[in-house]
Amino acid sequence: MHSDRDRLIELVHPDPHSVLGPHGEHGGLVIRAFRPGAESMLVVPDEGAPAPMQLAHPAGLFEAHFAGREDPFAYRLEARFASGAAPRERDPYSYLPTLGELDLHLAREGQHERLYERLGAHATDGLGPDGSTEGVAFAVWAPSARGISVVGDFNGWDGRRHLLRNLGFSGIWEIFVPELGPGAAYKFEIRTQDGDLLLKADPFAFWAEKPPATASRVYRSSYRFGDQEWTRARAGHAAHREPLSIYEVHLGSWRRSPDHPAEPLSYRDLAQPLAEYVRDLGFTHVELMPVMEHPFGGSWGYQVTSYFAPTSRYGEPDDFRSFIDTMHRNGIGVILDWVPAHFPRDEFSLGRFDGTALYEHLDPRLGHHP
Repeated sequence: MHSDRDRLIELVHPDPHSVLGPHGEHGGLVIRAFRPGAESMLVVPDEGAPAPMQLAHPAGLFEAHFAGREDPFAYRLEARFASGAAPRERDPYSYLPTLGELDLHLAREGQHERLYERLGAHATDGLGPDGSTEGVAFAVWAPSARGISVVGDFNGWDGRRHLLRNLGFSGIWEIFVPELGPGAAYKFEIRTQDGDLLLKADPFAFWAEKPPATASRVYRSSYRFGDQEWTRARAGHAAHREPLSIYEVHLGSWRRSPDHPAEPLSYRDLAQPLAEYVRDLGFTHVELMPVMEHPFGGSWGYQVTSYFAPTSRYGEPDDFRSFIDTMHRNGIGVILDWVPAHFPRDEFSLGRFDGTALYEHLDPRLGHHP
């Protein structure tokens, strides 16, 4: 039977936080870190002298003992490699889960109506012993996985650096990566029950790399809408009793720039010309063929990989917000097509996400549109 240490080193531990990070043991505090390839490591307290860590396992498990000190304290880790010292970093295993019991209960029951606010990648602040740490909270639903890591630019796409913990029967895995910010590219590295290693984009990502690149990106909106007059008027209308005239449009082919005909216009560049066009023709709404992120442009958006991310072909999520805002300010409502043919079977996408038919129907005759 494998020990906690063995499962950690094999990257299949369901709760790496129970081994790594600070723990009260032997009348003091023990801090453990897993840094394969490091020749030495230091614990660097925010207040106090650096303390060397001892190599506890040749695979790269280090630990430092602080006798007589039981209360957690803020610190950084410094790893030294043959090529030199890496930048000092906050320890992701010194933070509590960012999902509460109510979130987990509602997710288990299938009753969480705002799950996109908890799963995915969320830039946040106010965490840690001193309540001032900024970073990104990652969470993903993968109930059949043996182990999950988040990998990206920030850790050299190395699945040994940031292993997630399984939050019990919910099937949700999470980790908080301190001092990480918006823009970071990432994926989830998933170890299946069959021993396969999958590299998957985030199903709840708000932003993705521009195709053909396939990673998700951390996003934090700063946009402020100015369409309050339109939304107030909408709330006071009986829509089913009023005229409705819809102009359907595929943003990528509606209009191109004469200077760059091979490239589609951005959300912001499209917004005002399209609003004026449909308004002058007497339409009340535009209906957008799917703008959710999709890998194959020829599908016109009907094979979705990220349901919460507007495609980056035309800009960032806040650019899309600006598009909606512009439409509303011009008195035009916006309808979003949401007609997924099936979950694409690209290796990075939703198909067999954790090694099982997690999102799609198990029977391919029902789970795949021919």
